[in-house]
Amino acid sequence: MRCVVQRVSEAYVTVEGQETGRIEKGLCALIGVEVGDTEKDAVYMAGKIVKLRIFEDENDKMNLSVKDVQGGVLAVSQFTLLGDARGQNRPGFTQAERPERANELYELCCAEMRKLGVPVENGVFRTHMMVHLVNDGPVTILLDSHKNF
Repeated sequence: MRCVVQRVSEAYVTVEGQETGRIEKGLCALIGVEVGDTEKDAVYMAGKIVKLRIFEDENDKMNLSVKDVQGGVLAVSQFTLLGDARGQNRPGFTQAERPERANELYELCCAEMRKLGVPVENGVFRTHMMVHLVNDGPVTILLDSHKNF
């Protein structure tokens, strides 16, 4: 499972002009599910996102998590994170999990973040979404449940 996490001062997602999720201070998490990912990957990713210490403490050190700052997570499924453009200019998506399984693991990841006490807002799986955000910092972190980076 791959994730791009951005620290935001606000973020929201719309589908066909309708807002489906909005947060103020928190994290925008773009989540991609890879072929072979399991429930273990979803649980790992949820914990990593919630515990990631990328908010400043009173000494201006990135030492606080989204939960510590009482922020939220805008979780958006994004299969294109599994795109492979190493050998060509048009990315291939053979490493992206089939939609039904990907949605199950994406939803599990979101549910696990909620269990950890963080409010989670969502986009709509398998739709064309418009994600609007203000990246605070900017701070952007790449996560991979297989620890490839």
